[in-house]
Amino acid sequence: MMARAPAKSFEDLIVWQKAHQFVLGTYAYTEKFPKTEMYGLVSQLRRAAVSVPANIAEGFKRRTKPDKARLMNIAQGSLEECQYYLILARDLGYGDSAALKRQLDEVSKLLDAYIRSLLSP
Repeated sequence: MMARAPAKSFEDLIVWQKAHQFVLGTYAYTEKFPKTEMYGLVSQLRRAAVSVPANIAEGFKRRTKPDKARLMNIAQGSLEECQYYLILARDLGYGDSAALKRQLDEVSKLLDAYIRSLLSP
C-alpha cells in the first residue's frame, strides 16, 4: 500500500471531505422539515453538523498534536449531537434519516482513526 502524501490543506483530508458531504446532506434533509422547526430542530441540527468540518478545519492548522486532537474531539461531540437530532427527527416523523446516519457513522470512524493516529507515539 502506498503512503498518502501529507495533506497541504484541511480540504485534502478525507475526513473533512466526508464531513462536508454530511453537512450538505443535512441541509437537504432539513429542507423538508415543517416551517415551525426553522428556529428549532433545523437550526440545531445544521449548527451541529457544520461544527464537525469546521472543527476539523480549525484543528488542521494547530501546531501540537494534543491541540489538534482536542479540536477533533470537539468535532466528535458535535457528531454525537447530530446523532441525537437525527433520532429525534425520525421519531417526529420528519423523514428517513438512514442515509445521513450512514454518512455520520463513516465520518465518526474516520475521525476516530485520525485522532488515534495523532495520539499514537
